[in-house]
Amino acid sequence: MNLPLRSIAALVAVLGAVPALAVAAPRPTAAPHGALPVRATVPPPAPTPLLPAVPKVAPGYQAPSVAPTSADIVGVTAQPFVALTLPDAIGMALLKNPNLAVSSANRRVASYQVVQVKGAFDVRFEIEPSVSHAIAPPQNPFFAGPGYGNIVTNTQSLSGGLSGVTVNGSTYDVTLSQSRQDNNEVFNGFNPAYPTALSVSLTQPLLKDAGMNDLKRQYKLAIVGADTSTQATLVDASNTIAQVEDTYWDLVAAWRNVAIQEDALRQAIAQQQSNVRLAKRGAAAPIDAVESSTQVANFQDDVFSALQSVATLQNTLKSEIVDNPGDPIWRANIVPTSPVLQLPKAPSLPTLVADAMRSRPEVREAEDAVAQAQIAAAYAKNQSLPQVDLQANYTTNGFAGYPNVFGPPFNALTGGLTPPAYTQGGMAQSYNTLWNFKFPAYSVGLVLTQPIGAHTAKGLRGQARQEARIAAVEMRGTRQRIVFEARNALQSYQSALARLYAARQARIAAEAVYASELRKFHDGASTTFLVLQRQVELDQDRGRELQAQTDLNKAVVELERTSGAILKDNGVDLQHLGAQALGRPAGASKE
Repeated sequence: MNLPLRSIAALVAVLGAVPALAVAAPRPTAAPHGALPVRATVPPPAPTPLLPAVPKVAPGYQAPSVAPTSADIVGVTAQPFVALTLPDAIGMALLKNPNLAVSSANRRVASYQVVQVKGAFDVRFEIEPSVSHAIAPPQNPFFAGPGYGNIVTNTQSLSGGLSGVTVNGSTYDVTLSQSRQDNNEVFNGFNPAYPTALSVSLTQPLLKDAGMNDLKRQYKLAIVGADTSTQATLVDASNTIAQVEDTYWDLVAAWRNVAIQEDALRQAIAQQQSNVRLAKRGAAAPIDAVESSTQVANFQDDVFSALQSVATLQNTLKSEIVDNPGDPIWRANIVPTSPVLQLPKAPSLPTLVADAMRSRPEVREAEDAVAQAQIAAAYAKNQSLPQVDLQANYTTNGFAGYPNVFGPPFNALTGGLTPPAYTQGGMAQSYNTLWNFKFPAYSVGLVLTQPIGAHTAKGLRGQARQEARIAAVEMRGTRQRIVFEARNALQSYQSALARLYAARQARIAAEAVYASELRKFHDGASTTFLVLQRQVELDQDRGRELQAQTDLNKAVVELERTSGAILKDNGVDLQHLGAQALGRPAGASKE
């Protein structure tokens, strides 16, 4: 078609104006927020880096030429596999876990320490029989034996009593004594004589050591310490159960990973065999067969790495559920058979924190620390008081004997008087005068003691204040840690759910892409490289899904541990923890 000359001139003018407009338009100096730059700027040449000199390491070294070993797990029988459910693994751990056995034994030690300290308040019974014989020279006619002879004294005595101290600081002593005294003094009024005595004494602190004293402080601290040891055992049990569950689900994932890697290896071998056949027929390049052989070797490495993980996790699980290296379970090829955990309804953060504060033994441990600080403060306050003790003593004495028969000179001196009738007789008569309170004696007094300076009390008060501050900090730290763990547990659970969903969708898509790439390869529309690439991507996506499922199981376990429900849900019984490891029957309930 012929254009008019004027039209051609106008078209040329328009085309010439376009470059001018392009040159005149301003260049953007920066990209708008959230947008990509319009065009790239050529960077300057990278400078030559200054790298350190590398020494020759092990010159002449080369990897040894080795053959693959058998795909067996060391120390176990390859088959048959030994099924192990999660409840059975937890039950075995509660009975045989070495750490739990030691923790349970420490709890019993703490309970025995309470019994030991309580022994300070036991009633003490004492009995003391004795026999004595003494010969003394005569000093005058009145203090001499018959015929101005030696004085011979024989005494048989028996005393016994009860004594002790009460929790509130009172000390008491009750003593009953009797004796028979034979004395040949010519001027002795009774021979033999039978003295008896019943003595009761009491010392009661009125200020210092009243209500709170060192023995009572030790007793109360031992009780709190026993509870602390119990809570520590529960903490160990909670952590042990969580560790066993985590290891169990890791072992589930490890076995499934072996299956994934073996399946990938089989597919790689099939692909390699196909490429070899095509290369032999000239339908594919020989390098395609070599490339697929490389993939086979890589997947073989992945299979052995997966088996190594299974072996390591089996050993870890066995060490958590048994305490004896000779236990037959060490030779078992364990396969976990419990289904995937049921997903709980995720609680709200306030609910989870409240449950944890109510059920976690760590909170009780912190409360015990506060209680110990309060005991120390009460003792320090009491020791700041002056020592005022009330001392009371009451004694009733008994006496009886057989009167001596004096000669005429002595009768003349005494006017022929004889002892009262109620003092004449044997031991029975002596007790008669004892119980009839014929010869009582009593005393009451106060003893005041006040140290000058009171440095002990000052030190106790200062120490108690610091212990109270430490306990308060530990309590706040425990509460904060529980909130921290609750936040993380909920976040991990929610993230694990989302990650599992995403990983499953990615795996489904990767399977479809791999299948499509394989079909295209068979139709000659793809390459070995792309097929192998899709296979690697599928293997990775399967692994990510498997890891996401494992992380979700662990997140459920962490929710149970954080809330404190893991102990109740698994029926933890303190009486049976570590029973078999300690050599006690599993059903034994006695400490």
